[in-house]
Amino acid sequence: MKYWLFKSEPDVFSIDHLAKKPKQTEHWDGVRNYQVRNLLRDEIHVGDKAFFYHSSCTPPGIAGIIEIVKAGYPDTTAFNPDSKYFDEKSTRDNPRWFMVDVRFVEKFKRLITLDKLKAHPLLEKMAVNRRGNRLSITPVSTEEWKVICGMK
Repeated sequence: MKYWLFKSEPDVFSIDHLAKKPKQTEHWDGVRNYQVRNLLRDEIHVGDKAFFYHSSCTPPGIAGIIEIVKAGYPDTTAFNPDSKYFDEKSTRDNPRWFMVDVRFVEKFKRLITLDKLKAHPLLEKMAVNRRGNRLSITPVSTEEWKVICGMK
């Protein structure tokens, strides 16, 4: 099993939105970064766990835990001309973008803020703490996972 951090803007899709979905499950679509696409396609597997991180808000931070319930498959929003994620170069025969399905596991009683993550000495190498990191999905080490779970 691997661990991840999935970022989403809470006004677009929050952990509360996920918790209200049927079976508390939803696809994670709209990723348009090749590095993250490769993670979705090749590295993220059923049973992996991820922190659900609220970004572009005040304060940003980890809101809870999700689990991967379906491994990478073509992101159908890329095929829909009415979608803001449409990509005319992505086809069903040669998909350019991928998504996974995630399920709600737990919402934390309080947000673990980015400031708290940055202040913890064992988390200084964590991708979300690196200046300029804009990736929407990043790996989390087993040690980082344990430290953060101990902070909730």
